[in-house]
Amino acid sequence: MNLNIVQVCGRLTKQPELKTTQNSKKVASFSVASNRSWKDQSGKKVEEVEFHNVVAFGRTAEVIAQYFAKGDEIYIQGRLKTSSWDDKQTGQKKYKTDIITDRFEFGQKAKANQGGANQQSAEAVPTIQVEEPEGEVNVDEIPF
Repeated sequence: MNLNIVQVCGRLTKQPELKTTQNSKKVASFSVASNRSWKDQSGKKVEEVEFHNVVAFGRTAEVIAQYFAKGDEIYIQGRLKTSSWDDKQTGQKKYKTDIITDRFEFGQKAKANQGGANQQSAEAVPTIQVEEPEGEVNVDEIPF
């Protein structure tokens, strides 16, 4: 049996970046920070932050880019995808692992993003079912 499922809940570290591939597919990239805390042997609280690279395609990418901002909480369910390339300057092989979004949910808005004239009301936020893009997505077409 093979399984590749990732679930992350955290806050966006910057505004999602929306681009269009040469084949006119929408792609959003962003980073999500998740926190983990525990007490060490002496009882002192220890915190750790993990940063996750996330990519979304199609309508999912458009909705995330439109309704999410830095600091907003998001729940992502997806799969891991590792890409590799040869660095032209050093000649070394480089790797990057992304979470490819299959599904997402809205979390709490960042305090800086609550209220205000440019903020949409909760009723205006659409509830959508996201579907995978048709066919395979060529990693070489992703513009970042």
